[in-house]
Amino acid sequence: MRMDRVFQTVLTQGAEALGLRLSEEVLGRLERYADLLLVWNRKINLTAVTEPAELAEKHFVDSLALLRTLDSAQGLELLDIGSGAGLPGMALACAREDLRVTCCDSIAKKVAFVKAAAVAVGLSGRGLVARAEGQPEQERLPRAAAVVSRAVSAPEQWVPLGCRYLAPGGKLFAMLGREAGEDQLRALGTANGLELEVVDRFQLPVSGAQRAIARWRRVE
Repeated sequence: MRMDRVFQTVLTQGAEALGLRLSEEVLGRLERYADLLLVWNRKINLTAVTEPAELAEKHFVDSLALLRTLDSAQGLELLDIGSGAGLPGMALACAREDLRVTCCDSIAKKVAFVKAAAVAVGLSGRGLVARAEGQPEQERLPRAAAVVSRAVSAPEQWVPLGCRYLAPGGKLFAMLGREAGEDQLRALGTANGLELEVVDRFQLPVSGAQRAIARWRRVE
């Protein structure tokens, strides 16, 4: 199977609209990952979004938007909690080969897909079966320099959980709707030992959906 050309067009234009330039090599990896996602989706429930343009925008462009605020340091370790089909973690690994990505999910079939797709596409990311409940050592999950989740969208739930997986000085990311207020996000961070650094607001280019990504730093 080969992804519809519409997928690549929307992916490229969406990334450019966010100020991101994707090389042909990166585009190829993302397209291959999307191909595999749809193939596996016929057997196990990975996503309800299967139309190429919608898949490109709502899953891949949305995931890649994290590159705008992600630390550029080489070898950065990133933990994606509740990653499902490996998004955003594996999309980021497609774009940045230097990232050390761990995707965890409590559903073994989804982690099996992430592992198989990583091997097929040639990504260094790994998948782990784990239910993240705030005890990284017992769950055998790393404390990472960057921690993110698309599965836990409510910041009131995500921030107290996600901060437990941060390495010293690490950054916590929340993928939000535009309605999130900075005062609320700042107060939520302070209550959990975090400093709000940025709220990056943007619009998905095809649907026009409003998005925001908040980034906090762990205060030592």
